[in-house]
Amino acid sequence: MAELVKNATPHNNKGDIFTSGDVNEFDVPRGRDEVWRFVSLRRLRGLHDGSFAPATTQDIEITVPEGVTSEIVPASDPRLGSAGAPVDRVGAQAWTSMEEAAVITVPKNCVAEEAIVVQVKGKGLDVTSFGAIHIDVEAGADATVLLHYTGSGTHADNVEVKVGDNARLTLITDANWDDDAVHLSNQWAELGRDAVLRQTAAVFGGNTVRLIPRVVFTAPGADAELLGVYFADDGQYFEQRLLVDHAVPNCRSNVMYKGALQADKDSKLPDTRTAWVGDVLIRANAQGTDTYEVNRNLVLSEGARADAVPNLEIETGEIVGAGHAATVGRFDDEHLFYLMARGIPEKEARRLIVRGFFSEVINKLPVESLREELESRVARELETVGI
Repeated sequence: MAELVKNATPHNNKGDIFTSGDVNEFDVPRGRDEVWRFVSLRRLRGLHDGSFAPATTQDIEITVPEGVTSEIVPASDPRLGSAGAPVDRVGAQAWTSMEEAAVITVPKNCVAEEAIVVQVKGKGLDVTSFGAIHIDVEAGADATVLLHYTGSGTHADNVEVKVGDNARLTLITDANWDDDAVHLSNQWAELGRDAVLRQTAAVFGGNTVRLIPRVVFTAPGADAELLGVYFADDGQYFEQRLLVDHAVPNCRSNVMYKGALQADKDSKLPDTRTAWVGDVLIRANAQGTDTYEVNRNLVLSEGARADAVPNLEIETGEIVGAGHAATVGRFDDEHLFYLMARGIPEKEARRLIVRGFFSEVINKLPVESLREELESRVARELETVGI
């Protein structure tokens, strides 16, 4: 096996990038480093170089249904890190600095009738909170996890997921921070034989939010769907940088992220910006892979910028299919004309187009209350834009 190359330097493929839970094994990032090139490091409040405010534990509350267990464990618990490790210095800093972590276990063949709800709250701007969440869905089990982030502060964490053979997990990450919050998170999932993962990220709040989801297939027959919605307002920066690693035969993945962004031309805040990097790797022994990824971005005003970078790395031609697409654009004039020609006022027509743009992702969420909440957030964002 080839030796992994450190800290995002050139490596054999995107799946072999260096990982570690030791912050000292990562160099301090620079603005020109590939994996940091979109974000201004000044926005990170020292998470990248150790100059952050005093560290504290995360404020976390977990509600589990019957049959599911949750516990707070010391950082030395052997279950932590059993599915992988962080890929960047901030994730490693969170791993090194955390004093404890949350472990959620869905036992073998358990079907959780209600959602597991995890609430993580910011602890304010005068401290930096670090934490980790380990979710283990054992063989044959089925569960839904709602992971909510709210409040004010600076937070870095790692979310580790194991989905066992023939198990199913729906994981929804809802980053609804206050406008002054900074949140960076490594998220990785390991899927067993015939496992199913439905993972969704919704990012509407925060000053700076950077999520790094990764999915690794360890046995044939697994199915992963990664969905995302985000709406960046004036001065906000949202980045989502993901990897789907098809390392074994006959697995399927589908990735669909949709975002909108707007800015106030008279504001003194930084330009609104989003970045989406989607990497899909099909290794040489991953015959029968079926994968597709797409990212769509709707720019609603001047002073807003979206970067979209889809990547496919294919090492075998014996696959069912593979494709990718990405767009960054403004309103479709034809759609707008069509609605206005049927008597719908321009302002209402624009709202309908934006809400319809997001509905393709939001309607896939299995939790009705969250679907309604996200639709309300989109409507509130449109009010701020004046649409």
